[in-house]
Amino acid sequence: MVKSRVFYTDTYKAIERATLELINSQPDFMSKSTVTSPRAAGDAIQLILSHQFQNVLGNLCCEYSADFARRAMADLAFTDYDGFYYLVDVKTHRVGAGFSMPNLTSVERIARLYEDDKNFFVVLSIRYAVKETRVTVQEVHFVPIEFLSWKCLTIGALGWGQIQIADAAKALRINEKYSRKEWMLELCDIMFDFYPREIAKITDRIEYFRKVKQHWEKKPDN
Repeated sequence: MVKSRVFYTDTYKAIERATLELINSQPDFMSKSTVTSPRAAGDAIQLILSHQFQNVLGNLCCEYSADFARRAMADLAFTDYDGFYYLVDVKTHRVGAGFSMPNLTSVERIARLYEDDKNFFVVLSIRYAVKETRVTVQEVHFVPIEFLSWKCLTIGALGWGQIQIADAAKALRINEKYSRKEWMLELCDIMFDFYPREIAKITDRIEYFRKVKQHWEKKPDN
């Protein structure tokens, strides 16, 4: 089977370097009133990328879109000339901002997306620092989710289960060219452990509200 030339050559590393250079070459895009807000900085970085990331991709890109709603699976998407489709989720983290667990995607969505071997869910991780009103990107990773080690991921209890970065303040642990099959099998094993624990939690909550109901049933109706 033909493999993605983006991720099974060093092309993705060139994209990382070009993305870092692109953002750092911008005029100051934060003001004194917005620079303290990680949300504002993240939105500004994402806006720059939505307008210019196609130029970073250059002749790799056959079709490109940055027209996604905020709750969509991705912020950017492109198709290459081999027919591979890349959904790109932009994640920004301010150095020194402390602990955070950003959501990536639901386990159900990734399972469905990866039914087609030509689909990739890509994390574009951008770590930046701020001095006065100047935003400086220090590190960029552009990798498919299967290159992220489960040692830096976790599952959050939302819907079917939400894949999250365990701590955005720490460096991502990347396994270059890791097998998608192996990563998905690991995901399945993680979910086989996760769901019984969630069932146990729900059972405890049901029992709690049985007691709450009994308490209220005994009360006089004032």
